[in-house]
Amino acid sequence: MPYAVAYSQHAARVRGAVEGRLPAPAGSPRLVSSWQRSFERYRLDPGSVIGPRVLTASELREVRDREDAFLRASGQCLTQLHDTIRDADYCVMLTDAHGVTIDYRIDRDRRNDFRHAGLYIGSCWSESEEGTCGIANVLTDLAPITVHKTDHFRAAFTTLTCSAAPIFAPGGELIGVLDASAVQSPDNRDSQRIVNRLVRQSAALIEDGYFLHRTASCWVLFGHQNRSYVEAQPELLIAFDENGNVVAANRRAHDTLAGLDGPRHIDEIFDSSHVQLRDVGRIETIAALRLRATGATLYARIRAPLDRTRFGVPNQPHRRAESMQETGALGPFLRSGDARVAANARIAQRIVGKRLPILLLGETGAGKEVFARAIHDAGPRASRPFVAVNCGALPESLIESELFGYAPGAFTGARRHGARGKIAMADGGTLFLDEIGDMPLVLQTRLLRVLAEGEVVPLGSETPVRVDLDVICATHRDLARMTADGAFRDDLYYRLSGAVLTLPPLRERRDIRSLIDAVFDEEARATGRPLRLDDALAQRLAAFAWPGNLRQLRNVLRFACAVCDAARVDARHLPADLAAQFATSPDEPVTPHGRHDDADRQRAKIVAALTAHHWRPNATAHALGISRATLYRRIAKLGIVAPHRV
Repeated sequence: MPYAVAYSQHAARVRGAVEGRLPAPAGSPRLVSSWQRSFERYRLDPGSVIGPRVLTASELREVRDREDAFLRASGQCLTQLHDTIRDADYCVMLTDAHGVTIDYRIDRDRRNDFRHAGLYIGSCWSESEEGTCGIANVLTDLAPITVHKTDHFRAAFTTLTCSAAPIFAPGGELIGVLDASAVQSPDNRDSQRIVNRLVRQSAALIEDGYFLHRTASCWVLFGHQNRSYVEAQPELLIAFDENGNVVAANRRAHDTLAGLDGPRHIDEIFDSSHVQLRDVGRIETIAALRLRATGATLYARIRAPLDRTRFGVPNQPHRRAESMQETGALGPFLRSGDARVAANARIAQRIVGKRLPILLLGETGAGKEVFARAIHDAGPRASRPFVAVNCGALPESLIESELFGYAPGAFTGARRHGARGKIAMADGGTLFLDEIGDMPLVLQTRLLRVLAEGEVVPLGSETPVRVDLDVICATHRDLARMTADGAFRDDLYYRLSGAVLTLPPLRERRDIRSLIDAVFDEEARATGRPLRLDDALAQRLAAFAWPGNLRQLRNVLRFACAVCDAARVDARHLPADLAAQFATSPDEPVTPHGRHDDADRQRAKIVAALTAHHWRPNATAHALGISRATLYRRIAKLGIVAPHRV
């Protein structure tokens, strides 16, 4: 059958099913609802044969940088799943919570076939863009599914079979989707049952790996009903703090043990009167614990807190004489060699827990989310959820339901029991709104009510839900100017800016060399090989402008450590784009302030050009006849600071 005829017939079948004239796909209510949303709400064309939207390289890098911990926790599971099903011509994809493919596994000789079908890194699979497909349905319903061939809404994907499963964070929020897809498979959808089960099992393994990463500073109980499986295949994971308060539990623990959704003490779950659980962790033994609710026995091993940094901030040498205030989550920032970073940390330390909204300003990649999480973990809500929402990454059509949730039956295709929004998920903890400057004006009004009245009204409901949370926002935009221009509500701006902290870009930090050394040490240790950084290269890196800031620095050093085939990492091991910039922009001598008059003249010239062009780097660099990278480098060396920065 010609492709055009097949696509036309599929489109007619979809329209007939949505209008009730033809049978629904596979008799599945979930697929029926998805077809209806795709057709009626999103106005998608079922006959379209255009592939999915794909992010640019820079957009993908930014998304992957945000999901660094998730990627590290999932990499091995993706490889193992692909090794299991690769002979049946499957690829494996991992997406973030918005349906963007951030990692995948694929046979090299089949790459073109999968790419032609839209199955490759950077592809976007939200229902609003691609209609009914495995990833989109999981994002909507938060449950595993197989979408087989003509179950797909768009004709472009009717040759694919996709089995997908959700992956949740310790706090219960969705962090991603695992998907296994084949370009060709038997027509019978029952052929996908085994693949569906393998995907669900792998998603659970990724969840547990991510759980252990996020609870590294906690005591963690590994439990199983069979003593022989405690070490090899634990089913239950429960994290608790030094006082015995339960911080988080994996999904199987929630399904098995009642009452874990609310605040609990570990002694309320287990009768541990005959043993101190932390002592079990110190001697690394397996203990038999009695469940208070049922009297059943659970065998468990306890892992003591790991001695490592959880926040992506380089470790500094430990000093036993440090005061307690410098050993908490904000400690690495307090000990920073950059005065502005340390000052920000001192202010944050004083205001944390004081019910004061915090606004973090800084360029992309400067570490705003890392700093926000450190503030959360340094405060009294550390054991409660930290829920991050990127306001700039959510489609405008979805951001309202994502933030505020919705009531049962709020719209066609809504979940039967409704859904909690991100704000409700953060109840008792911290809500982190990244890129708050990109939030649509209409939603700013609703957010203002949440902050002012401490309650949220889900879509389709008239009953407000009380919420108690701290709010931290971040943006790279100039919110004060946006407020003056009417692009951001002034009442919301003043509500959010209880404390405004500006994180300096990497090129302006006085501790840039120590940061380079610390990040290099972390990445070198991750390779498992003894590596050292060439001194000349370290000096070049310290003089570089780093438009992508800490995020870019880490990626560069991770790449260099990965490709290095010697004991010393030097310029040969840099990514090609950075190596090219170094080759075309040779080092300029660093001139200390006041040593030569020409440095003062050069500084005055650059400041004048920046002022004339409203501090826009592209226009300024063009006017001066230099590259933007060179401009950044000279700004850093001459100590030029924009007037709106602290």
